[in-house]
Amino acid sequence: MSPYFTKAFWTLALCLVSLSGWAQGTPDSLREPTQKYGLRAGLELSKLLRTSLDDDYTGLELVGDYRLSEKLFLAAELGSENKTTFERIVDLPLYRYNSSGAYLKAGVDINNYKNWFGEQNLIFFGLRYALSTFKMEVYERYLYDSYRYYEPDSFVLFSEDKIEYNSLSASWIEIVSGFKAEVLPNIYMGMSARIHFLLSYNQPDNFDSLWIPGFNKKTDNSRFGLGYNYSISYFLPLYKKPKKNLEEQTSF
Repeated sequence: MSPYFTKAFWTLALCLVSLSGWAQGTPDSLREPTQKYGLRAGLELSKLLRTSLDDDYTGLELVGDYRLSEKLFLAAELGSENKTTFERIVDLPLYRYNSSGAYLKAGVDINNYKNWFGEQNLIFFGLRYALSTFKMEVYERYLYDSYRYYEPDSFVLFSEDKIEYNSLSASWIEIVSGFKAEVLPNIYMGMSARIHFLLSYNQPDNFDSLWIPGFNKKTDNSRFGLGYNYSISYFLPLYKKPKKNLEEQTSF
């Protein structure tokens, strides 16, 4: 190959490399760091698993959040639950009842994780206000009988007449802590732990709201409860904003 053609070949190659680099845009190291803003929505997984394994339970919960700023997210959960329970003393039944209804939880999450370039993960704490509307049905009631001469293995069945308590409601607040991690592009797995504090609830005549959809079991001696959440969700990016530097990240 003549020197003329060799020089022309390398000149053309350098031009192609230059054009390729220009077409790919500015290198990551020179780009202004940005963060994606948008809506993340999905499903709570433990309720789906429990529904498939427990014949006395049906539940579904939708989860979502929307990013407002570098750290602050609006968050909500919307769900329904239906559970049948045998209330017992030791192994002896007192009554069988069903509680079913829907609930809404809304509040904010604050992200404490400082993401690297391109990351969108969260380690957060948050707060929710929750409201549940539900009904209760009592199917069987037993008389407490410590003597048990006629029924040595159980208490005496008092009534099988169904009693309905409709238009019940409850409200509470939740303190939330958890994380959400991107496992595939825009697909997130999450987990959170929750402390509930019951604010108000309707107590039916001659009965008590022992299990509240969204709150779970309520006890007579405490207004506190515990909960958890496992989720899978999809993030829909809507727009981007410049990522704040470390000094600016101290504010929301």
